[in-house]
Amino acid sequence: MKKPILVIKFGSAAVTDQQGEVDERVILEIARQASKLQEQYNIVLVSSGAVAAGKRFLPHYRGTLSERKAAAAIGNPRLLQTYATYFKPFKIALAQSLCERQHFANRDQFLQLKSTYETLWRNQIIPIANENDVVSSQELKFSDNDELATLIAVGFGAEKLLFSTSVPGVLDAAGEVVPEIAQIDSAVLGLARKEKSAVGLGGMTSKLNFARLASQMGIESVIFSMKTEDGLLKAMHGETGTICRAQGKRISSRHKWMASGSLISGKLQIDTGAIAALKARKSLLAVGVQEIIGDFVAGEIFQLVDEQQVVYAVAKARIDSAELRAHAGEKNLEVAHADDIVLL
Repeated sequence: MKKPILVIKFGSAAVTDQQGEVDERVILEIARQASKLQEQYNIVLVSSGAVAAGKRFLPHYRGTLSERKAAAAIGNPRLLQTYATYFKPFKIALAQSLCERQHFANRDQFLQLKSTYETLWRNQIIPIANENDVVSSQELKFSDNDELATLIAVGFGAEKLLFSTSVPGVLDAAGEVVPEIAQIDSAVLGLARKEKSAVGLGGMTSKLNFARLASQMGIESVIFSMKTEDGLLKAMHGETGTICRAQGKRISSRHKWMASGSLISGKLQIDTGAIAALKARKSLLAVGVQEIIGDFVAGEIFQLVDEQQVVYAVAKARIDSAELRAHAGEKNLEVAHADDIVLL
């Protein structure tokens, strides 16, 4: 019987110590606990920490883009070697998977990536994914590894997505862990602290936003800390951290790819009437478009947002943004067909 898929993301702050060095004690615990989960799941590890592992080799490191790329080039093999060292006693081999945005934006490349992972899993090998920082352009970068982990989870149809961070979960106003979130709304997003760790790119806002996408695609997420004893195993059983419950949706694999992996080319701000039409599974017409943000051509993917810039859906364009601007407000001009719109 085919194993379900589990995606686990470890942030830089989760796998490094106070000096910014890779914390080998944490890597050992990841290996020990993941080895137990591998019996039941096909696992993908998404691990940050390459820049943190490499930057100490660059004197006078200031964090410029070129220095981050150089640090990643140094740190990636060091990080993977550390993982390999601690997984070896559990007889688990690892594979490195350096991903770029186009691997998800192009469906053929995405399916090739998926096929490669399936081959690794059949041979009991765990892929460790990270962004290919050395060659990724600034415009096409993932926002952070929270996004990469979510694209893999949603695109591959994972059963669960785990975010390991430096705090024990989502904290309420009193500093206590919120054990369960049924739906991630504006009130929940307001709980997220604005600061980021000294070594990472993301923060709690990032995790909640991507947990929201995963939830809407039918995937349960857990935000937890490896500082908790048996944190990974307990997170899997809902015994630690914050559980973000999945919404009950049945979505085709193509629509999951559109919602998660497609390279977004622009945005359309739409009115309340258009939002209601989308919810009724109708096509998007030009008359419902309030503002065109960015440019796209027919066949590209764009987001649909409301006046507060909340994303309601993604869609595949039937016309160019230039044509839409020239015919703004027309009642019968179809911007995106209902079959090419994925509600979020």
